[in-house]
Amino acid sequence: MTSQSGQWKRTLPAALICAAFCGTVEQSYAQVVAGQDSAPANNEQVAEVIVTAQRTAAPASKTPVAMTILAGERLRDGAIDSPSALGARLPNVHLDGAADGLRITIRGVSNADATEKGDPSAAFMQDGIYIARRQIQDTSFFDIDRVEVLRGPQGTLYGRNSTAGVVNVISNTPGRQLEGAASVGVGNYNSRKANAMVNVPVGDALALRAAVAYNKHDSYLTNGQGTGFDLGLDRDEKAARLSARLAIGKDASLLLRYDASSLRDNNDSIVPVSNFYSVGADKQPRWVDASTGSRLTNRFIPPNAPLEQGFGRMSTSGLGAEFDWNLGAVTLHYLGSHRKFDDDHKLNFHYGVAPGFALGVRQTFSGKHRQDSHELRVETGAGPLKAQAGIYHFSEDADVYYSFRDLQLLGLPPYYVFPLTASAVSKAVFGQATYSLAPSLRVTAGVRYSDDDKSRVGSTNFQQGAAFNAATDFKLLNAAAIDTHKTTWRLGAEYDVSPAAMAFATVSTGYKAGGFNDGCLAGAVENGIPCPPQVAVPAGALYYQPETLTSYEAGVKTSFWNRKATLNATAFYYDYSNLQLSGVMVVQGAPRFVTTNAGVASVTGLEVDGQLAATAADRISYSLALLDAHYKSYAPDGVHSWAGRRLDRAPRATASLGYEHNFRMDGRQLKAGIFARASAAYMISVPSQLLQYRVPGRTQTDLSLGYQPDRASWSLHAHVKNVENKVLPITIDSFGMVVPGDPRTYGVRLDYRF
Repeated sequence: MTSQSGQWKRTLPAALICAAFCGTVEQSYAQVVAGQDSAPANNEQVAEVIVTAQRTAAPASKTPVAMTILAGERLRDGAIDSPSALGARLPNVHLDGAADGLRITIRGVSNADATEKGDPSAAFMQDGIYIARRQIQDTSFFDIDRVEVLRGPQGTLYGRNSTAGVVNVISNTPGRQLEGAASVGVGNYNSRKANAMVNVPVGDALALRAAVAYNKHDSYLTNGQGTGFDLGLDRDEKAARLSARLAIGKDASLLLRYDASSLRDNNDSIVPVSNFYSVGADKQPRWVDASTGSRLTNRFIPPNAPLEQGFGRMSTSGLGAEFDWNLGAVTLHYLGSHRKFDDDHKLNFHYGVAPGFALGVRQTFSGKHRQDSHELRVETGAGPLKAQAGIYHFSEDADVYYSFRDLQLLGLPPYYVFPLTASAVSKAVFGQATYSLAPSLRVTAGVRYSDDDKSRVGSTNFQQGAAFNAATDFKLLNAAAIDTHKTTWRLGAEYDVSPAAMAFATVSTGYKAGGFNDGCLAGAVENGIPCPPQVAVPAGALYYQPETLTSYEAGVKTSFWNRKATLNATAFYYDYSNLQLSGVMVVQGAPRFVTTNAGVASVTGLEVDGQLAATAADRISYSLALLDAHYKSYAPDGVHSWAGRRLDRAPRATASLGYEHNFRMDGRQLKAGIFARASAAYMISVPSQLLQYRVPGRTQTDLSLGYQPDRASWSLHAHVKNVENKVLPITIDSFGMVVPGDPRTYGVRLDYRF
């Protein structure tokens, strides 16, 4: 591709957006202004949404960030009960519930390292609190106000590990009205769901809120192994949240939250890659046709080891505090939390040795994670200047124990054991300001300095039995520490084309901290374990560098036809360096999870989405996303070039269309909805084996139906998800294990409110 062609790809989308929409917007604004007042939008208009994407409350239509907002009511109507169910509703976004936790891919930017030393490329937040471990991110939604999904680097206000974007799940807070709600639901796969909420005002200064949830269904997988064991892709979760809001005088308020959840899902949620792909003479995978039932059946019987009943036991809890104090010229904000996450599981691996041949490996894991975060921020909005600045501190400690067994047929020890402790500390100072040069023109500048310290001490144990025996076993040291830092920045401009349309352009950067792999440097000694030169790892292989991204973005946000329609369009180009790609490799006789830097990538795209209130009873939503995300320079093994190959989970085109109609019938209403998403093919890569698996394009359709008598406190809701009942792979790993997606599911729910 020539440089001229690259420039064309960067500038053409923005030109097309302006040519297509700016004229229409100008023509429609006289009509918009004439009918505009301070009244909220009615049923014949698209309602404005207030968001906190830039850490302060503002209308979504006036926030210069590419984002999608899903309100709690929409989540309930669509039976979207977890973050992994959101992906189909978002342009250029994949949210996949893998065996090792939630995997977020935004505009082709993602990361596969789910270990205690790994970091995501997109920040997942719960009420503004960064949740470090992806294993606990895909918990059930309940009593949710909205979910804000920000696409593109958010390094200034959200910091490290937000190169791809941010997913922020925002729960309801205590209010001044006595209210409550409860619901129960059932569905196929023996699905049972229930949740309840009560909000109680206690005088003028204090309000309390409590919510609980229960979500359970049987496995989507079929056991074809003859053991009778239960398999994964199931769910068994209980969760609760307590919150209290206290008004301290007229200028200050304190919000406290406590949440806890317990999950008993089975981690045995894999099937062999042969359920989806065959291998030809060229050793490259090819998609095979098969029924959904066949894809979801695990028939693998290991030749070397007995299977065992897998399980997963996870629990998490957190205490958070938000304090706001209006001091007149400035407002002070504090946001802090302490969170715990414990994880114990056992699963049966499919360990591919050669095409058509695999061994069984039994793995156990036990881990304890603790994280603390504190942010102090000041905000001012006097006159033409709006600014905020703050300091941030985050720390995490992990104590984990992995154990793998059953590879004796390869001449390897019976047990590999990985005991280790790890810690991470991140500190940052940041600021961002927006200045109005004119009533319709604003410019923004922001900067953030982040410093990240990571360390880990442990070992790889080669053992003859479950317990270490110094007479027969030996250890290889795993010890490393790294300090990386980066200044990220953002420059932007916004222009109000008319009262109901805004154009914006930004240049911003993102950063994800560097890290380390298993091993040690020659001469190191930790826990009495030396690192002699013959087993040492060179620094270039032990450490990997931070990944960085520079984003160029331009867009428009409009409403027209008297606020009956909205349209948001964004064009973007990424210059992406040092992508961190991960996979399992055998190093010094042991399977290890290795992360390397992937050179340079280019990402170019266009996103268009919006809503249309065709009548008071009809709603239409739509989106179109075009994406060209490929490597510019990358050789996974140092020899074979992947330049020009696509990044993972980056289809060239996706489109969605939703339609909802509200039928009125003699004091009753019936609300019917359909949502469909079509996606082109995309890739899932295993760089350590020079493999790219092509996932074919598909269309997925969801249906919903709601019934409620007028003035009734109860309602009924029914849904069908994945009407086509097509299953695609979510993840494919170096062992030849696939986590499949969900099959067709359906259910009914009874809601009650007071």
